[in-house]
Amino acid sequence: MRLHSIVLQFVLIGFTAACPAQDLFSGIDPDGFDHKVRPQDDLYQHVNGRWLLQTQIPGDKSNYGSFTALDDAARENIRTIIEDAAKNPTDENSRKVGDFYHSFMDTETIDQRGLKPLEGELKAISELNSKEGLFRHLGYLQTIGVGGPIGFFVSTDAKDSTRYLAAIVQSGTSLPDRDYYLEDDDKYVKARAALQNYIAKLFSLSGVPLADGHAKKIVELETKLAKAQWTRTELRDANKRYNKYDVSDLPNLTPELPWPVFFEAVGVPNLEEVNVLTPSFFEALETIGNETDLGVAKAYLTFHLLDSAAPILPEPFADAHFEFHRKELAGVPEQEPRWKRGVDATSGGGAGDFGVLGEVTGQLYVAKHFKPEAKQAMDELVANLMKAYETSIDDLTWMTDETKKKALEKLHKITPKIGYPEKWRDYSKLEIKPDDLIGNMKRSMQFEHQRMIDKLGKPVDKQVWGMTPQTVNAYYNPSKNEIVFPAAILQPPFFDATADDAVNYGGIGAVIGHEISHGFDDQGSKYDGDGNLKNWWTEEDEKSFKELTGRLVDQYAGYEALPGKTLNGELTLGENIADLSGMAIAYKAYILSLEGKKAPVIDGHTGPQRFFLGWAQIWRRLYREEELVRRLVVDPHSPSAFRGNGPVTNLDAFYEAFDVKPGDKLYKKPEDRIQIW
Repeated sequence: MRLHSIVLQFVLIGFTAACPAQDLFSGIDPDGFDHKVRPQDDLYQHVNGRWLLQTQIPGDKSNYGSFTALDDAARENIRTIIEDAAKNPTDENSRKVGDFYHSFMDTETIDQRGLKPLEGELKAISELNSKEGLFRHLGYLQTIGVGGPIGFFVSTDAKDSTRYLAAIVQSGTSLPDRDYYLEDDDKYVKARAALQNYIAKLFSLSGVPLADGHAKKIVELETKLAKAQWTRTELRDANKRYNKYDVSDLPNLTPELPWPVFFEAVGVPNLEEVNVLTPSFFEALETIGNETDLGVAKAYLTFHLLDSAAPILPEPFADAHFEFHRKELAGVPEQEPRWKRGVDATSGGGAGDFGVLGEVTGQLYVAKHFKPEAKQAMDELVANLMKAYETSIDDLTWMTDETKKKALEKLHKITPKIGYPEKWRDYSKLEIKPDDLIGNMKRSMQFEHQRMIDKLGKPVDKQVWGMTPQTVNAYYNPSKNEIVFPAAILQPPFFDATADDAVNYGGIGAVIGHEISHGFDDQGSKYDGDGNLKNWWTEEDEKSFKELTGRLVDQYAGYEALPGKTLNGELTLGENIADLSGMAIAYKAYILSLEGKKAPVIDGHTGPQRFFLGWAQIWRRLYREEELVRRLVVDPHSPSAFRGNGPVTNLDAFYEAFDVKPGDKLYKKPEDRIQIW
């Protein structure tokens, strides 16, 4: 996870062969190349070396590359849409967009009101006088978007994809990962000290009394929660995180936690069953709750309320939030301009973030920036990739025919979604006022929470999207067995209708292949074609699959991103499988598209070479060190350099395209190359 108008028709079949080579645009940025580095030694550096040297990360970003450049363009376009809606609203939805954005940009009113809009919430916490009352309040805080130790949500039942199931999961910490609390790395120690200072700062700004030592005790409480949490690698296991309980049986897990009052406050008083994703965490939470002084617990809730609200409070609060979350933890030196923050709050700030009116702005964005011809071109591309995947499954030597049949059944059931949803979200009951930012945010949180719990008892709506159309990203959803490509990613360098086929297949084609492959990675492969968590493998095939994926774990665990800091091969396994398999499938689809013809040489590069150059080009990215440290712990994706180089070492086509030989740095012996799908 995430713009300019897309050029109209992109003809897949025979495009390069039908035109003189000198008239074709390769789609490769030659100014980014470092010709001192050979592609056989470092494809990523060869394609992007000069760009990496000449590019600076903007002051308000933690990293910068192809995705962020497109995201910047999307923001500019959304800003224009929002400001137009504010000046000339054409309907109730556009009025709401303009009014919300105005409430965010009206700093005079925000400063004038100060902390008054939160007085009721602060008072409610201060008046809590029992552990049961506190537990009830944890449920209420869920409804207004304030975090605590219990994360509650509703999603598709992993073992019955036709229905929804409520779920609870570990939560409640402020630092990026449990390692930040538990490890003695200097950067983690510094982050813990910064968290304590941030807590004290928020209390000081708010004028709410903070008892002596409570800032330290809040960090200690979060450290206990972190110690009880599952690791991110453990959380990836789809089977381990499916633990369905009857609500009446929860006392068998945690006898002293008053779940009925929590669920009543969440808005589901008659809830009968729930998936407990992290059972051992809640067992530990019971002990932690008994050991925690009520005053410390109330200070903890007060801090999380202030932290959640800080970005929309007067600027000193927003600045304190930035100093901790962005500057300290991600190395970002400058706060974003307020208009960017306002656009994100209105429209959504990335993968899974819908903002307050994300699909309203998305609908306006699509009408202005996405053409039907682009959707048609993507449909054709996806069809070609699916055909290549089908061929690849048929050709596998490590899989038995029985499992191949089931893999093909799942492949044929994948639903592609391109550009934007067929049915838009309804915001008609959401009240937006032009002079009430905190009220708008609170009502939005309650509105979206109600939208979520209203799903319970109803059939799964397969038309719902998990990203807005203006997000520069894509995803695979195993419970719906669908691949989704928002409109905003369908642009250069991922997709360029004026470029030749090879680069488009190495760009958006590999992204399509990547998302299809998630249905067959180490976790996605646990779901059948109907989206149910169900084993469809023979014992023999599962053993072969685990052996292959284990080799990929070892490959990526050997990469050092920073001195002394290597990749987590298990955490990144799913994405690494998808990168490798997606590239392999996209290359096959490219070859199929040539229909036996030889691609022309363009800018001195053959078609196969341009495919790999196009792949490396989309991953160009610079990181601030703090951000890279954070990502190595929390991000299931490998850093960009390893995404550019890692997969190609396993692809025979790369060796053939660039005549890679023993002694070259990216060379692997044929028997050491890993082919999964």
